[in-house]
Amino acid sequence: MVDAVSLGGRRLALAGVLALAFGLASVGAARADVQVPSTGSPVSPFSQNKSNEPGLAVDAANPQILAAGANEERDMEACAAGDPTTCPFTQGVGSSGIYFSGDGGGSWTEPTYTGWSARDCLGPDPCQPQVGSIGTLPNYFEQGLVSDGDPSLAFGPQPLPGGGFSYANGARLYYGNLTANFGTTRTDQTFKGFEAIAVSHTDDLTGTGGNSAWSNPVIVSRQNAALFSDKDSIWADNYSNSPFFGNLYVCNTAFRSQEKGNGIAEPIVFYRSTDGGSTFSRPVQLTPATGNGQTGGRQGCAIRTDSQGRVYVFWSGTDIHTRNGAVLLATSDNGGRTFTRPRVISQVTPVGIFDPIQADVSFDGDAGARTDSFPSVDIANGAPDISKPTDEIVVTWSDGKTPTSASDPNEKAKVIYSTNRGRSFQTIDSASPSSDRPDFPAVAIGPDGKDVWITYTNFEQPFQATTATPRMAQGVVRHASVGSDGSIGDFTTVERGPSGDARGSSANDLTTEFIGDYSYAAAAPGTGFAVWNDVRNAADCPAIDTYRQKLVDNDSTAAAPDVEADCAPNFGNSDIFEGTFTFP
Repeated sequence: MVDAVSLGGRRLALAGVLALAFGLASVGAARADVQVPSTGSPVSPFSQNKSNEPGLAVDAANPQILAAGANEERDMEACAAGDPTTCPFTQGVGSSGIYFSGDGGGSWTEPTYTGWSARDCLGPDPCQPQVGSIGTLPNYFEQGLVSDGDPSLAFGPQPLPGGGFSYANGARLYYGNLTANFGTTRTDQTFKGFEAIAVSHTDDLTGTGGNSAWSNPVIVSRQNAALFSDKDSIWADNYSNSPFFGNLYVCNTAFRSQEKGNGIAEPIVFYRSTDGGSTFSRPVQLTPATGNGQTGGRQGCAIRTDSQGRVYVFWSGTDIHTRNGAVLLATSDNGGRTFTRPRVISQVTPVGIFDPIQADVSFDGDAGARTDSFPSVDIANGAPDISKPTDEIVVTWSDGKTPTSASDPNEKAKVIYSTNRGRSFQTIDSASPSSDRPDFPAVAIGPDGKDVWITYTNFEQPFQATTATPRMAQGVVRHASVGSDGSIGDFTTVERGPSGDARGSSANDLTTEFIGDYSYAAAAPGTGFAVWNDVRNAADCPAIDTYRQKLVDNDSTAAAPDVEADCAPNFGNSDIFEGTFTFP
């Protein structure tokens, strides 16, 4: 949650087959604009009303069951519980939200667990957090850890007592995220370094089992005192006839030498678990560690597997021959033990314009929402047991020069796809209409290889140098059919949600907007699922706009306003919305 830096059994059991059949039959018609959770996150105060960076997973053996994650701040203290001109993350309070749907996305629940909480710290007097109700991952505080966002979720089969895996007893949900130390001194820290990658799991897919239904978090990254582990992605091999069925895979960027933002060594590293997430291998380094003008940096890894067990890891980096941005790929045919040398599979024109306020690139304007061109990927691997899967690969990212006027061409959701297991890729120049500015596109292909779904946040104005005018954004979902030869047809819009003003979102230090780094999509045969960042319920705060503009102008009189007194109650109220769509 890097706004904080701101600155064996291969056969599917009959029960699983029946669950799949009945699940698909009852997914039903399209259900768009369902808030996650369905009862809604708090409308106020900031930052308890803030969630972003959604993740999503669908149980391949029963697509009625979905799980979502997000950076969730409902357990943080209110700004008024101290200095109302600062809204910091509360020390020790977790932010990795978890939500479940048992009806194919028709409704969503947020379980209540116990842990370190400041939910009742509403001010005006300072308040001491304590053990209480939390809406985030359990068992972190008890292990001396803090769940720290960047959610990545995956369903896989449950492990068997004698070894191997099977869907006979149902699925297991894995949740990967960043984690920080609860302790603030070196002597009471659980791990070394600044941030680690942790994975926990549960076999309770209703969210009703309490803390004991979840494992303790397992630290996956091999930490040292100078390591900031970031941008995690997880995936479970979920095809029942794969030779590595049940394996769990994790990748992330390892910012070495210093805390993230100061160091230049940043390799992509990979881990695997063969025992249901209880233990993980030592890291396999997939890329060079250097980051300079010649080699560039690398981030935003994503993992998928095909029906033959091949592991594919994609990430955003640099083509050392052209010095251009690129999507790179490495593969493994031995369950993630070793990988091919990385190769460029597409050139990339990165989106965004550098914003000195956040020392990052922004999509909509100065002091605005940050952005990236990280790849989103999926593979039609036939999970859980389709007899002849196509193994078609689809990849998307936001591509193109960011416009500064209405006459400039917009960015686009670029798509490449492969019908030969990644040996070559074909290009769709844009899966978004020319009128859209797609930020954080995410893609999914049905496991039967017949439908492709894309979701993104669409910004409706060009990049703006002023904070005085609206920056409208909305969630969009699009669909395309896949031909018998694997060719992807034209994309059509199946959902265009209500617009909201992105200026109403906020980093906790109030200096910039914040909607996070991701959207997410998943698919079952004939059905697509999508989650996106949404600001329809957020209120712009003119006092914040003025403050941010002064920062942009390097005005020495810039002073953060009193959020409680000077802004509407629903300032900062960013939400997660989900849609379920069937075709035809």
